[in-house]
Amino acid sequence: MGARVFECECVPRCLFFHDQMASMPSTAELVKSQYCAGPRADNTRCARHMVFVVHGSEGVPEDLFPSDIARAQEIIAK
Repeated sequence: MGARVFECECVPRCLFFHDQMASMPSTAELVKSQYCAGPRADNTRCARHMVFVVHGSEGVPEDLFPSDIARAQEIIAK
């Protein structure tokens, strides 16, 4: 059996990658490997996913960075 390859359910429609990071594909791939897809990815540390879980995709601001946990916590608390 091979290593588990994780992919977040939000990747196909994540505006952060399709809009904010569209002009920076190598940086986008690095961020995705941390949060979104791959053997070491962990979407539980992604600010965008945290907001998605509580408020749905419409509650996630387009400009929210995956690493902006403090802002995600503010959004979730509202």
